[in-house]
Amino acid sequence: MRVRVATTVLGITAAFLAVPACSTDTTDTKPGTAASARSGKPADAAQQAAPLTSAALETRLLDQSDLGSGYLRKPERPTQHDDVTVIGCQALSELGGDAATGGTLTFTHKAKATFTYGGSSSEISEELYSDSADKLSDGIGRIFDAMTGCPTYQVVAGGTPIDMASQKLPTPHGLGDEQWSQLLTFSTGGRSTVVKQTAIRDGSLLLIVSGSPALVDHHLDKALTKATAAS
Repeated sequence: MRVRVATTVLGITAAFLAVPACSTDTTDTKPGTAASARSGKPADAAQQAAPLTSAALETRLLDQSDLGSGYLRKPERPTQHDDVTVIGCQALSELGGDAATGGTLTFTHKAKATFTYGGSSSEISEELYSDSADKLSDGIGRIFDAMTGCPTYQVVAGGTPIDMASQKLPTPHGLGDEQWSQLLTFSTGGRSTVVKQTAIRDGSLLLIVSGSPALVDHHLDKALTKATAAS
């Protein structure tokens, strides 16, 4: 049940990005990122590259051979359409709590894989998206700003109340063009689950790695290296 709760709320979080994004300039950037482009600086070639197809993104996901022994890929579950309400976080409510359903962001080009580790409740999930640098930057930046701006709040999904706590984490400098990271604690039914979520935008590619903090830290560099490798 702990894993299901975490997965459900991560899907809720992701779906907020269906709302048109506003410009954000709150993350660290390198020259040539979407933020610097808005400031009038020239964009780099990677930014202007055509988005990768979903099929191409699928080949860039980590697989069991990349992760090592003890990892099993979970089958994708059908999208659920539970009613969702956000309580105690105006920023998230304004992004559209009732529409927050589904397990992936709404960018056209996407791929996702989730793995369990060691037969336990520990999970790691990798999502890849491809779109223009501006769309990726504005979309993911807006949702991270909203979530980390509310230290505590509650999500009611399908009638189940889930107490949430969020904490902004230092970003992994030197990886990609922009980075975001947060620690989420989901509490329901007397149980709590801690999930780390780190996002890295590299040109027209967005990588999001979520799950057990130790697993995210261990595999983040590997995921980015494979995701950004030349075809």
